[in-house]
Amino acid sequence: MGNILLGIDIGGTNIKIGRVENSEIVAQTFIGVNANETEQEILSSLFEAIDKVITPNVKAIGIGVPAVVDPLLGIVYDVQNLPAWKEVALKEIVEKRYNIPVHINNDANCFALGEKIFGKGKGFKNFIGLSIGTGIGMGIIINNGLYNGVLCGAGEVGMIPYKEGIMEDYSSGFFFTNTYKLSAMELSLKAAEGDKKALECFAEFGSHLGECIKAILYMFAPEAIILGGSISKSYPFFKEALEISLQSFAYQKQIQNLKIETSNRDNIAILGAASLCLQDTLPSL
Repeated sequence: MGNILLGIDIGGTNIKIGRVENSEIVAQTFIGVNANETEQEILSSLFEAIDKVITPNVKAIGIGVPAVVDPLLGIVYDVQNLPAWKEVALKEIVEKRYNIPVHINNDANCFALGEKIFGKGKGFKNFIGLSIGTGIGMGIIINNGLYNGVLCGAGEVGMIPYKEGIMEDYSSGFFFTNTYKLSAMELSLKAAEGDKKALECFAEFGSHLGECIKAILYMFAPEAIILGGSISKSYPFFKEALEISLQSFAYQKQIQNLKIETSNRDNIAILGAASLCLQDTLPSL
């Protein structure tokens, strides 16, 4: 990768920005986000942060946003945890200020594309990127390319009805806080110490996540599923329960060679956003 790019990950509590050169982040910064700020105040903070890391040789900017996104027009709608961003023509606004191309997509799609270009997805033609944190997000790579669906809405597996709620209630950080009144991080620390209750909690979580993955397998039959997000770091605690859940998948031959991996790239959210600028470089069929 010869181009020098900027990757921006807009989260609910902060915005992370990195300058990417030769597949590595060489400079980065982040700013806190106040959900009560106006659209313009948040944009001003974004520009202030970009100005800290952008250089004249940056060729393009990629932005990942937890929202419904029109990737062609670069408009974001109803950004999670930023109530003021109801409909923001982000591509136009940022391009006008910096006079370079800007590419925008949903943050879960950025994760999957980042893994395809920079991470463990390089060796797979068809795979799913599953980002598990506070919520659960999914990106889909088909025939080496990112599948968006209408307004980047493909892959909202967390919204599938499940038990007394939706899949996200049981397959993300919400499960731990709703069921055990502790965060996944707190329970992970306890599990690492051998705490029986914490280990049981992760086993229960693994069973639910297994049901989520079975739904994905029935829909997409991927070669691999790459787990990312903060909870993926606790994979050893729920791996066995997840695998047991998959034993009831109807088409065992189909998943005989299925790979379930965890992301090993730091700051994949920034790299994933930068990868939006490189979609045209992906190999074709």
